Amino acid sequence: MMRVTFIHADGKGRTEAEAAPGDILLDVAQAYLMPLEGTCEGQMACSTCHVIVARGDFDRLPPASEEEEDMLDLAAGARRTSRLSCQIVLTEALDGLTVHIPGESRNMQGAR
Repeated sequence: MMRVTFIHADGKGRTEAEAAPGDILLDVAQAYLMPLEGTCEGQMACSTCHVIVARGDFDRLPPASEEEEDMLDLAAGARRTSRLSCQIVLTEALDGLTVHIPGESRNMQGAR
C-alpha cells in the first residue's frame, strides 16, 4: 500500500489515505470523502476533479495530455501544478503524493 495526503480546501485539515498501485487518484479521493465530483466519470469532459499537486510532487507525475491541459484551462482556480485527478494513475513512484483540494470547482453549469 502507498500513502496519499489530501490537504482540505480550507488549508487547515488533511486526510491521509491509503491506496494501491494502479488506483486512480479520483477514486481514492472519493473513497476518503474528498469533495471531488468527477462529473464526467474520467472522460475529460469536465474539470470537477481538479486538484493542485504539491510543488515538490508535481515533477514526479507523467506530463498531462493536451486534452487534460485543455480541460485545466476551464478549471476554477487552476495553477501551474494543477491536474485532473481522474488522469493520475498511482504508482509506487508516487508514494507520499500530496494534493490540495481547490476551494471551488466549475462544471458545465458554471461555478459552485
